[in-house]
Amino acid sequence: MLLSGDLSDLPVQASGTLSASLSTLACDPAQTRGRRFAEPAAPTRNAYQRDRDRIVHSTAFRRLVYKTQVFLNHEGDLFRTRLTHSLEVAQLGRSIARALGLNEDLVEAVALAHDLGHTPFGHAGQDALDECMTEHGGFEHNLQSLRVVDKLEERYPAFDGLNLSFETREGVLKHCSRANAEHLERAEPGGVARRFIDRTQPSLEAQLCNLADAIAYNAHDIDDGVRSGLISTEQLLGVELFAHYHQQALGEHPALAQKPRRLLYETIRRMLSDQVYDVIDTTREAVARAGVQTADEARLAGPLVGFSPQMKARTAELKKFLFAQLYRHPQVTDTTGRAKDAVRELFAAYVAQPAEMSADFAANADLHRSVADYIAGMTDRFALREHERLTGRKVL
Repeated sequence: MLLSGDLSDLPVQASGTLSASLSTLACDPAQTRGRRFAEPAAPTRNAYQRDRDRIVHSTAFRRLVYKTQVFLNHEGDLFRTRLTHSLEVAQLGRSIARALGLNEDLVEAVALAHDLGHTPFGHAGQDALDECMTEHGGFEHNLQSLRVVDKLEERYPAFDGLNLSFETREGVLKHCSRANAEHLERAEPGGVARRFIDRTQPSLEAQLCNLADAIAYNAHDIDDGVRSGLISTEQLLGVELFAHYHQQALGEHPALAQKPRRLLYETIRRMLSDQVYDVIDTTREAVARAGVQTADEARLAGPLVGFSPQMKARTAELKKFLFAQLYRHPQVTDTTGRAKDAVRELFAAYVAQPAEMSADFAANADLHRSVADYIAGMTDRFALREHERLTGRKVL
């Protein structure tokens, strides 16, 4: 396995295009496929830096601070939100990108935008909204994130949305059904949905963000789960990935046995670090085997960013544990069940009385999609306030 930090086995950009530390596999902002609406280049920022800045200043990004990760926003001040999750994904993504010589600015932009379309109340809200939209095209948060950056943000006089570059939009659309891909392709031939039809891959930067997302939420859900009291360190010791680093930390620092919170942090830190190093080394090996030399060649080579088989198995075991012991914990399912009821009842109320929404949404001819857009954009607390206003009941 290649040594982490050694870039010698990756093809390097010729000087004059990108920094000499960037691989030829990296997306080059000077060679971007562009924006949907042409704009003059920014004088001090490349295309991906400009995308990142537009995302950070967007309304949808600010709302992430009051959107659920696992625990609803009112349940505690220290639990992760969609905003802190996005920041953690960006941090992990940039660290991996730097080691692989990929474009950190693009990785950061995709990481910060990947959850912009998430509903209030986490996956529970998404599932409820998808049920409500069954007869009207369904609802999927990755597609909604693209819809946010392409249409729903209203900040610029010449176009709707943020008018991000192709590569950032491609990374935002992580998953897409064939039917949705074909719909997007008709509106934008050869655009960001084309790869779901051709079965090619997105950029390595986008692939990296997908994996950084999974690494981040597994780690922070351990932290939040233990903090909440819904799972215990003793339970986690039955999971090989956690137990290995817990034992390692105690072996080097026996005094941590008397400091369980610090021991948990150290265990998670080591677990995160080794997952990052595993991705770096495994991806280098995959690139070398594929023999690809450019970003476009990498798109045709199948998935190249990933874990080793051993780490993949260990992370799958952890994910299975979290699903059974945390995400399906009776306390979590009781709360999310009531949150689903709130979303369903909000949807029905707005369909029956569109004027209860803000004027821009009420005026939209596609009523059901407009209601879905309106609800998806809500924070947890605004959704709860609206539900109480329209129904006279508190669900939480």
